[in-house]
Amino acid sequence: MQVTETLNDGLKRGYTITVTAAELDEKVNAKLEEFRPQVEIKGFRKGKVPMPLLKKQFGPRVMGEVMQETIDGAMSAHFEQTGERPALQPDVKMTNEGWKEGDDIVVEMTYEALPEIPEPDMKAIKLEKLMVKAGEDEIGEALGKLAEAAQVFEDRRKGSKAKEGDQVVIDFAGKLGDEPFEGGAAEDYPLVLGSQSFIPGFEDQLIGAKAGDEVTVTVTFPENYGPEKLKGQEATFDVTVKAVKAPKAVEIDDELAKQFGAESLEALKSQVAERLEAEFGSAARAVMKRALLDVLDETISFDLPPSLVEAEAKQIAHQLWHEEHPEVQGHDHAEIVPTDEHQKLAARRVKLGLLLAEIGRKAEISVSDNEMTQAVMAQARQFPGQERQFFDFVRQNQALQQEIRAPIFEDKVVDYIFELADLAEKEVSKADLEKAVEKLDEE
Repeated sequence: MQVTETLNDGLKRGYTITVTAAELDEKVNAKLEEFRPQVEIKGFRKGKVPMPLLKKQFGPRVMGEVMQETIDGAMSAHFEQTGERPALQPDVKMTNEGWKEGDDIVVEMTYEALPEIPEPDMKAIKLEKLMVKAGEDEIGEALGKLAEAAQVFEDRRKGSKAKEGDQVVIDFAGKLGDEPFEGGAAEDYPLVLGSQSFIPGFEDQLIGAKAGDEVTVTVTFPENYGPEKLKGQEATFDVTVKAVKAPKAVEIDDELAKQFGAESLEALKSQVAERLEAEFGSAARAVMKRALLDVLDETISFDLPPSLVEAEAKQIAHQLWHEEHPEVQGHDHAEIVPTDEHQKLAARRVKLGLLLAEIGRKAEISVSDNEMTQAVMAQARQFPGQERQFFDFVRQNQALQQEIRAPIFEDKVVDYIFELADLAEKEVSKADLEKAVEKLDEE
């Protein structure tokens, strides 16, 4: 077998691999000898079939296997000897299309090699770690939200008209024209007016209604509504108001604490403070991670495989286009050409992705089976009753496994860099932290 370099331009590589007919024939014979003892053909004892007959019977199939194994082996040996790693799956094709048994095999292999990636001095990276303490104001605000969530309603005086913020208990039945539609009816439904939990306009038409009233509500379903047959359609609902209830203030006391599983108000405050500081810590980490990525992007430079950047740019353009056109569910649309902005963002993502992958590789960072299981379980909870099917789907889908594994790996590499970097803690207010997080969304 002979390997000849035909292209070496930047990260682009090209090679011609020639496998001689004699080498192929030798490997075919060796493979036929391997399973010869198990072969039975009429007229011959088991294991005694002559080689010419074996070749005639099984040669073409074995030749195909040998050709594939030989080419794969040549590629593996090449990458092991050169130390190069392809950015994407190499493009491999036979050049002698009219090949017949007895001819040499000539294969062209082209690929883009991953670049040499410089190792950053992690200890020289300076970052600010924003620190926010959960003060009385933040704890009080959180307790107020818990009290709001635990809100109860009491019947208003007979004949009272429903106001915004009141709860009305209703029976309703919806129709398109004269035809009822699936999911359009319910009994004893508690609806808080102003909650915007129903179709726009529905709740407004119940303001002023009294217990015992029968109201016909007319609304138009939004164009982006779930069921296809309801999108943009006008519907009427026959509504019976069975009760009108006013909200009752919930005291922030030990009784409220017990509703949320705490022994006392003080215990609940401690739990709330702990949860708030965990949320603040998570937000601060996101800010620090962006700062780290910015530093790496600005200080580290190396050649990027054009194919990776182009593929990433196309994916970004495609994703953003669908976000701007949510009404298009499939991919039956004109080609979306990436802009310069898409290319710039793609280059950053590819650079940082390769850099973090290399840092993780050298630090021998990996994602454990347990971490993968926990991540899959978290996603499976989004499909109540179908958890087992989701697990099976993930197990059979390598691409989805990689999609789940990638962010876990990235976060572990980022945490590894944080441990080595020069971190300066800086106490800030909740408002300052929120501004920093908002800035992330704007960029």
